[in-house]
Amino acid sequence: MKFANLKINSAAVVCLVDTDAGTYWPVTDLVPEFSGDMVQLVQEYPSLKARLAPKGEGKPLAGATVLAPITQPRRNIFCVGKNYHEHAAEFSKSGFDSSAKEGELAPDFPVVFTKPASTVIGPGDAIPSHPDVTSQLDYEAEFAVVIGKAGRGIKKADAFDHIFGYTIVNDFTARDLQKKHRQWFIGKSLDGFCPMGPYLVTNDEVDAQNLDIKCWVNGELRQNSNTSLLIFDIPTIIETLSAGMTLQPGDVIATGTPAGVGIGFNPPKWVKTGDTIKIEVQGLGVLENPVG
Repeated sequence: MKFANLKINSAAVVCLVDTDAGTYWPVTDLVPEFSGDMVQLVQEYPSLKARLAPKGEGKPLAGATVLAPITQPRRNIFCVGKNYHEHAAEFSKSGFDSSAKEGELAPDFPVVFTKPASTVIGPGDAIPSHPDVTSQLDYEAEFAVVIGKAGRGIKKADAFDHIFGYTIVNDFTARDLQKKHRQWFIGKSLDGFCPMGPYLVTNDEVDAQNLDIKCWVNGELRQNSNTSLLIFDIPTIIETLSAGMTLQPGDVIATGTPAGVGIGFNPPKWVKTGDTIKIEVQGLGVLENPVG
């Protein structure tokens, strides 16, 4: 199933979506007693699943305003850095990576940081350029996991049992701040620096370990890879994060970006106001945002 947050009568409404037919059904039309947001849907999904079947023709998706699938994450968004070999190498050579050991091209263990909820914006929203604090803006196309069942100490073999589904994230970054502060949180956490969406696709819809991921800037293909090339796969990431820390339904985990980000070029190809970034992950749709 695919779900979306649609803006209807100035409110965010959780909807079941059929992208092939171009239609949607508000979940409240299918389950009248449901009145929550996307996180509540994730929490209640096991009991609601049998009732979430399309009824009638649905309403036209064309022209609807699509919001981020999880507009108010309950906690910070978990992110994994340097999780594709070619990207780890390009970042190491860039001179902007203060986190690496001398001579290191790929980390020995997952590198984890977070982005606050204030970074989240939806498809089509302008990414703020924050010219008063940064001049080196970069994009990062990422496949993101959404937790469905709480757990601590989750083993790799059980990881997929705790996943509700998947979405797309642009881990937008101010590279100068990332380098200046010698850590990643500030450079990746300015308001609006986490475009997300357009849909939340359930775990059974796609093979998460073999999906094409691509990114275009102003129509130029910059990133082109596959989730099968992750250094640390999804079960490893979930086992690592849940070791001593309970993951909660609705938690978002961005799994890392492949090679081709702006910093990987010589000279770097920073994005600027007026540029458009388009990210596509196989089976998840297209996330497109201008830089404002």
